[in-house]
Amino acid sequence: MRATTAGLQAMEMSFLGNTLDRQSTRRGDTAYLEELLAKPDTEIVLSTARTLVFQDREPLQPGHDLTSAKALGADPKELVFLGLRAESGRAVFATTLPQDDEDLADQGGLKLIDLRTLALQKAFNPEDLGALAQARALIHWHRTHRHCSRCGEKTVMAEAGYRRDCPACESPHFPRTDPCVIMLITDKSGDRALLGRPARLPEGIYTTLAGFMEPGETIEQAVRRETLEESGIRVGNVRLISNQPWPFPANLMLGCIGEATSFEIEIEDDELEACKWCDREEVRQMVAGTHPEGHLIPPSISIAFELITGWLEQKL
Repeated sequence: MRATTAGLQAMEMSFLGNTLDRQSTRRGDTAYLEELLAKPDTEIVLSTARTLVFQDREPLQPGHDLTSAKALGADPKELVFLGLRAESGRAVFATTLPQDDEDLADQGGLKLIDLRTLALQKAFNPEDLGALAQARALIHWHRTHRHCSRCGEKTVMAEAGYRRDCPACESPHFPRTDPCVIMLITDKSGDRALLGRPARLPEGIYTTLAGFMEPGETIEQAVRRETLEESGIRVGNVRLISNQPWPFPANLMLGCIGEATSFEIEIEDDELEACKWCDREEVRQMVAGTHPEGHLIPPSISIAFELITGWLEQKL
């Protein structure tokens, strides 16, 4: 899927293509949900803590039928309703499995793949990949919110997986999405971009700066704070360019362009291991894989790639 958002055209980043009709007004209708589950073409997306679980067959299918899902240990009480497919109207649910990856691999007949790898391999169309991102984010939340944060008692699923309730203190709990700013900072001329290298990235990759928003911040304030913390660079004007669901585990990436008002880089050891100003020729070498020091930019599934290449092609 190619999206058009505030200056970025022809985007290739992943997880934008979710076309499921989420049927949000019917999440409390248990009879309706049971009717959907009884249909033979209903799909169940299965996941462990780390990977998505598929039948090992070609072509790879995103879901299982209810019978095979139960046989693998899926709990019908923990099924999240993702929505209805736009064209066929087929229902799609998702749930977590109790086994770990090693136990499932020993069973045979299954293929376990993490979502990032699926996106890099372009193993599914954008619609399926978007639905799998929705599934992974919700499954992660359910796996990590089995107990009430107020009283510590076990919670139960409600509203088709979009709420967990505590029977003890009656507290409702809702899935969370964590907003992150991710920003390409340019100098005043716009001809140089600030790129950094966190130690967690594969060797040689330079990327845009990024960080979580904090309570009480605007997007612009978060961009300025994170850039100053990571690089020592002060930022003036900030423009929101685009956004991307990033289900690792449940983030919303807010892509921005910022204009630097200072240019002397000072990095802290715990943020970046390297940071530098790059002109367009150096970034072209990174994109082409011809950089003399082997430097690269992130893959096309990410909003960082779109920000960097959008700036390189002067489309921002």
